[in-house]
Amino acid sequence: MTDVVVPSSELTRRTIRRTDWVAENAAFIDCRTPGSDRKSNYAFIGPGVSQNAKQFINLSEPHGYNVGAAGMPNGVNNNLHLHFTAEVFINFGGTFRVRWGVDGKAGEYVSHDGDIISVPAWIFRGFTNEGPDEGLLLTVLGQDVTGGIIWGPSVLKEAESYGLHLTADNRLIDTVAGDELPSDVPLIKPIKQEYIDELTPFSVEEMRARVTAAEDRRYSARGLLSQAVPGGNGQLALVIGYGMSEDRRQVPRLHEPHSFNMAWLKATPGEGMLRHRHGATSTLIVKSGVWRVTLNEGDAQESVDLGPQDMLSVLPGSWRSIELLEAGDDAAEDGTGELLVVNAGDGRVRLEWAPEVVEAAFDAGWMLDPNGYLAPVAVLVTATEDD
Repeated sequence: MTDVVVPSSELTRRTIRRTDWVAENAAFIDCRTPGSDRKSNYAFIGPGVSQNAKQFINLSEPHGYNVGAAGMPNGVNNNLHLHFTAEVFINFGGTFRVRWGVDGKAGEYVSHDGDIISVPAWIFRGFTNEGPDEGLLLTVLGQDVTGGIIWGPSVLKEAESYGLHLTADNRLIDTVAGDELPSDVPLIKPIKQEYIDELTPFSVEEMRARVTAAEDRRYSARGLLSQAVPGGNGQLALVIGYGMSEDRRQVPRLHEPHSFNMAWLKATPGEGMLRHRHGATSTLIVKSGVWRVTLNEGDAQESVDLGPQDMLSVLPGSWRSIELLEAGDDAAEDGTGELLVVNAGDGRVRLEWAPEVVEAAFDAGWMLDPNGYLAPVAVLVTATEDD
């Protein structure tokens, strides 16, 4: 793998702190619809599906996925719409009622803090904040180019009454603000009933299987080579895809392609993931605690400390280590901090561990087998003698 050294200026640029978030309150066509007119939309990595050219984007370069968020006061709705690529909600605080189906009546799920919900492509979905005003849903969308969204027929009709229209090239036209309707690009019309009838239905039970709540997480005590070494005992719980796990028995909650994989990493203070690298674009998002991420090696090392709702985009091929400094007041019951890891790609993410990690793990009796899974040194290397 080619060495990638991340300079201090690039580390700063790729660090998105909670204080760097810039809200857009007119990102979508329902921005004047009563009950939906107080949403704050954020685009952290990639433009997502925002329909407003003024949407601020923290990092615009392609990652293989988009990361954003919706901040909604109590009682505010995100109206029914359809995506062409994967959409994953990460509940970062609050109570949200997620509904689906063209009329929102096919099923509902009430989401709580820490839930991850993967909503299938090509079904209508919407959600309402039923919790406190500071409720927050992070979103990860599949692919760099998402193709925009299709709004429910009633949403388009109501928006039109407020002077809002959507063009075929995903531009929001606001005639109340003085925009003129384009003559060279058609306006989006409501989807026809014959195509609605062809959409795949999802039962409540099927959708619940796509939710990873706190009680659904399965952490592995043998998921990473560094767990055999002091300071490296961070534990992974797979959510989407096999990702970075080196536990041959560990199975993700969801297997289907999303264009990214996702896992929780938890650790106690002083623990985490020792120095490693891999070839996928990666985003680290802090749920709780204060985490130190150190990039590069030797004299070129650069570190950044991340708190709740801070995130870091890590370049492919760059050496990195991850350590929980303190669990904080929002620590989990077991005293751990939590961090979400998102990597590009649908396949496994094969880690390259730093030589000192490999050596220390070997001395502790563990190494990786030819398939990249954790195995005892005694089985792979040491010949067993008969008594």
